[in-house]
Formats: sequence, C-alpha cells, structure tokens
Amino acid sequence: MAKVHFVTLGCPKNRVDAEHMLGLAMADGHQMVDEPTQADTIVVNTCSFIGDAKKESIDAILEMGELKKTGQQKLVVSGCLAQRYADQLTDEMPEVDHFIGTTDYVHIGHLLNPDEENPTISADVSGTDFISFNSLIAKSKEKQDQLITEVDVPKNLVSEDLQYVAKSETPRVNSMPKYTAYLKISEGCNNTCAFCIIPKLRGKQRSRTIDDLVKEAQQLASEGVKELNLIAQDLTGYGYDLPGKPKLAHLLNALSEVEGIKWVRCMYAYPRTLSSELMTQLNTGKNILPYLDIPVQHGSDRMLRRMKRGKDQKRLSDLLIKCRNEVENLVLRSTVIVGFPGEEDDDFQKLVNFAQEVQFERLGVFKYSDEEDTAAFDLDEKVPYKTKRSRYDKLMRRQRRISRNNCKRMLGEVHEAIVEGVSDEHDYLVQGRLWSQAPEIDGVTYLSSNRPLHAGEIVKVKIVDFHDYDVVGEVLEEDDPAAQQSQPFNLR
Repeated sequence: MAKVHFVTLGCPKNRVDAEHMLGLAMADGHQMVDEPTQADTIVVNTCSFIGDAKKESIDAILEMGELKKTGQQKLVVSGCLAQRYADQLTDEMPEVDHFIGTTDYVHIGHLLNPDEENPTISADVSGTDFISFNSLIAKSKEKQDQLITEVDVPKNLVSEDLQYVAKSETPRVNSMPKYTAYLKISEGCNNTCAFCIIPKLRGKQRSRTIDDLVKEAQQLASEGVKELNLIAQDLTGYGYDLPGKPKLAHLLNALSEVEGIKWVRCMYAYPRTLSSELMTQLNTGKNILPYLDIPVQHGSDRMLRRMKRGKDQKRLSDLLIKCRNEVENLVLRSTVIVGFPGEEDDDFQKLVNFAQEVQFERLGVFKYSDEEDTAAFDLDEKVPYKTKRSRYDKLMRRQRRISRNNCKRMLGEVHEAIVEGVSDEHDYLVQGRLWSQAPEIDGVTYLSSNRPLHAGEIVKVKIVDFHDYDVVGEVLEEDDPAAQQSQPFNLR
C-alpha cells in the first residue's frame, strides 16, 4: 500500500474534497504521511478561483515536482486547477502523473498503488453513490446485478459531466482540529455571477438530503466534533433541487437535534430573500449561532448589475437591516470586490459608504481578478492594478476601524468561546474563538484562566481587552453568576 502526502489549497469546500480523498485512500489501506519526502504519492489539491490562487497552486505543484528528481514520487494534481487547465498543463508539467477533476477525486484510492504500471478502476455506472473502488468490487461479488465496468485510468481524469456529490457514507478524515469540522451541504452553483468561474468547474447545484447531512453530523459528533460550519457555493439556495424543496431552515432545525453538536454556523449565504423560518432558527435554535456570512460583493447599483448579482444596493441594505432587526446578537460577515471592470471613483465611494452603513462585524475584500471563461473577462474599462490596490487599502483601513470599535463595544460582555490551544503568537498564550469568530478567517480570542484549559472545551469568557480584530477574555467558572448571562444561548 502507498504512503501519501496531501497538499490542500483554497477554500473550505476544497478542503472537504481533500478530506474525502484522504478517507478513500485510508479506506483502501493506504497511509498518510506528514512529510512529502516520505511519500510514494503526493497529491496537490488545487484552487483556481482567482489569479493569486492559481499562482499558489502552480508554485505548490512545481515544488512537489522537484522532489521527483530524487524521490521518484508519483504526483497527482486534483481540484479546480486540474478541472480547468488539465489539457493545457499536460505538456507544460510532465512531472504530473495524473490530473483529477473536481468530481473525479473518488478515483484517488486506486491511483495510489505504487506497484501498478497501468491501473484500472471500477466505476459504478448504475447511478448509486459509492465509497471506494475496492469496496465496490466486494459489493459486486455479493450483488451480481450491480453494473460494474472496467476502464483505464488516463493521465487526465477530468469529467465534463459534473454530477457527483459525496454522501455521508463516503469515507472522510477530518483535517481540522477534532472539535470542529466543515459540513458541505451541496455541491455546485446555479448562479451566474459575472466574475465567477466556479459553476463551470463544479457544475450545477446538487443538494444533499437532510437525512444524509444529519447522519454525517452524527458521525462527526461521535468523533468529538462540537462545532459545525455549514458550507456550499450557495447556502441559501439549499434544497431547491431536491424533492419537496426543503429549505436551509429545515436543515438547521434537524441539525439542532444532533447530540454533541454545540455550535452550527452558516457560511456562504447568497443574498437572496431570507425566510422568516431561517430568521427564527438563527434567533432561537438551541445550537444555531446568530452568524451569517452573506457575500454582497458591492454597494453600487451599477456595479451590482455589471456583476450580475441580482440585487440593488437598497434591497441589499433592506435585507441586512431586516436580519439585524429580527436576529438578536447577529454577527454579519461579508466579502466585496474592488476594481471590477468599469468601477469608477463614485462606485467605489458608494461601496465604502455601504460598508460604513452596515457596519459588518467581519469583511473580506478581494481585488478583482480577470478570469477567462467568465462574463467579466470580456468587459471593457479594466481598472489598473495600482487603483485596485489603493481602493483595497482604503476599504481595509476603514474596516479595521469598524472592527476595532466593534471589539471595544464588547468590553465587559460575556460570551461562549471554544478553546483552541497554545497560540501561534507566543508559547505562554492560550487562544480560542468566540462563537462569533469562524475558524481560519475571523479573529481569535486570547484566554486567561486560573485553571488548565483543554482544546475543544467550550467556556464562558468575559471580554477584558481588545485589538483591531482580536479580543482578550477572562475565563469564568460555571458557578459565576456572570457566566449565566453569556451570549448567545444563555440569553435566549
């Protein structure tokens, strides 16, 4: 069996794909190693969303390719870059043994066998989801009527028919700290944003059933996960493609009953109409956090139309105000793009004013990246990089002040927090995250305590100091009266 090393780049959705690849590999008996020099096969799971992500992916491939000169490792490239550019990269990167597309990663277990010169795979063409090819072969011996076909594995294993979606029975190894995990509730996207290549790389939306998602949540909880972060290309579009058209609110209601899951957070919610049912779940669900990540992208009507975002600034403002009014303690996160083709000074100022009006607790800013095969690629009035950089800096400076003021207002408040462990900043600091701080993208909370703290422990903390994006919290004991007023759940 092979020793395999994974390099995963890009968004949490890409991370979950890598976790399934790792699960499939280990289900077939392969072994994960931490160092690429120890591996028989190196898998680079790539991102291709914007220019910087493509460069990072290519640099990682080239770095891993250098190891083949001495170690003779097999090199597999998966993910969005492979889906998008496999044909072009085949000649340019001869060091890559296989390119695997975004819905073809289930082939990974079979590719890892170092002893097979010309491997074949067993593909399920009956429409039934599958766990791994070895297990399928075993099942086929038990069920002679199951249709299995043998096909050669080409160098470029990149399907154009983007239909596959993993399910709860698809092996997965959580690569996050054991107390937190991402739960991908759907794959693909039906939106047509002018700047985005993802629908062409991931296909149309394919939602998973509520029962299947609850089953995976239960599995994760049994492994010690306490925090679930729901992800998809379009969270609020969940269920429209399923029989009966279940909604995100119905899923949240089901997940609120999963024993062991203490926090459920919603990420990547497209700004369409948010139902009163969803607001109710965010406001009263016993483990549903009042946190919404709604990428608005801009605050100028003209830019929103050019971006094909479907809402004008007033409707966006009304939507966000409605959320603020209906959900107590709501934390809003968003992302915006500066330098989109045609963006003028007046458009940018409208974006700044919009961000100032809404006062997002968290805001990510992207500089527009020109991507071929998107509608925006053919637009005129490209914005110079120097202008994009200047606008990025100005908006981030404004947001830093907003964030600092938000942190300052928290002084004296009591919040739930999850302990992460020793800080990366200093060996004598313990850090965690408030319920309002999502992993990897938001700030952190530095913790002081009179007792030892354990990773994954959920504690009540009083905010005693603040920085631009981070805060400092004093851990309270459960019998402290102040701990009974912690946000968000004790106030419900």
